[in-house]
Amino acid sequence: MGIDLLQVIEQVGREKEIGSAVLMEAVSAAILSASRKTLGAALDLRVEFDQRSHSFMLYAVRKVVEKVANPHVEISIDEAQQLNPGIQPGDEIKSEVKAKEFGRIAAQTAKQVIIQRVKEAERESVFQAFKARVGELVGGVVQRVAKGNVIINLGKAEAILPPREQLPREDYRIGDRVRAYVLDVKKLPRGSQIVLSRTHPGLLAKLLEIEVPEIYEGIVEIKAVARDAGERAKVAVASRDSNVDPVGACVGYRGSRVQAIVRELMGEKIDVIAWKDDPASFVRSALAPAEIESVEAVQETHTLNVLVADGQLSLAIGKRGQNARLAAKLVGWKVDVKGRGEAQKELEQPIKPEVEAAAPVSESPPPAVLRLAELSGVGEKLAGRLIEAGLDSYQKLADASEEALVQVEGVGPKTAQKLIEVAKAALASRDAG
Repeated sequence: MGIDLLQVIEQVGREKEIGSAVLMEAVSAAILSASRKTLGAALDLRVEFDQRSHSFMLYAVRKVVEKVANPHVEISIDEAQQLNPGIQPGDEIKSEVKAKEFGRIAAQTAKQVIIQRVKEAERESVFQAFKARVGELVGGVVQRVAKGNVIINLGKAEAILPPREQLPREDYRIGDRVRAYVLDVKKLPRGSQIVLSRTHPGLLAKLLEIEVPEIYEGIVEIKAVARDAGERAKVAVASRDSNVDPVGACVGYRGSRVQAIVRELMGEKIDVIAWKDDPASFVRSALAPAEIESVEAVQETHTLNVLVADGQLSLAIGKRGQNARLAAKLVGWKVDVKGRGEAQKELEQPIKPEVEAAAPVSESPPPAVLRLAELSGVGEKLAGRLIEAGLDSYQKLADASEEALVQVEGVGPKTAQKLIEVAKAALASRDAG
């Protein structure tokens, strides 16, 4: 059977942007399916495309065996060698099958196979095309709104803008043109699902790239973006050319460039900030317009402790913490903003218990213990035990009997005698002085 479909296949491939190989495989599968309907499933049929005649050829394939058990799929070695003298057992031999014209059911089956394969190829083509565009900006027309999800026609495919990715206070009507960020592309059983976002920081970066030629040309670089979508955003930019002011380039003459983006984002305020490598310096700019007194960078916890005057605290933190939160996202560090009064209270609290805890450590032994410990052979522990026994002075120790002294723990007869002697000597020395 010969079917010249090459030109048709190439034309359909161009129209649907599907590779010719995919379409040829689809037609082969269709011919094979229809042939099995006509010739039965017992034969091992295969379809090949003949490049010389530009036609599809149908073959029945049989395996060469010593003893034939199934004549539909096997051929004896003797019979096979008559067709091909060099063939060996285990090889396959194929013979062209002149198929009859397909019946109605077979033709319908072939049609369904081709339609199914073409749809699958189209879905795969769309998936691959938009998978490569994740992170890019796309434009489309609102087709419908269903349960809060906005369905946008991108031309070759439909995309979904879920409620969580929509700007607050933004209404979508059928026919509206929308620009959005390609957030994700998923492969589902019924085709690809393209998820768009109007809240992603990447959308702001892409809009700046369109409005600011210096960014598109690579002279100005967007280093970081932080957004509270629909309310406020902060963008950090740096210039590769010392003659180009990155902030001025983004803002434009009288704010013309940034205002175009503000309108696109439904009035979202945009702060453009010069990037700095030092986080402590960078966070000062990121927290503007608040005036910062000092910044301490704690590397261990990756935290920037920011100190401001009490009057600047609300400005630094912002409404519902928005300014500090965006600054932290922009800098990439935790940002802890404190007023001077609050910081002073925190400094005072840990000092007090430290003083109280230190007091017992610095406490000196009682004076009586120290005096007795000055005697030769008497340490602080022995002096303490002597005082507990009522011998708290040189005079009482000199007047004590040996029998009384040996009652003190650690004092034997010899030590008792020596204690009496050193006590008397100390008294004599004092009297002589």
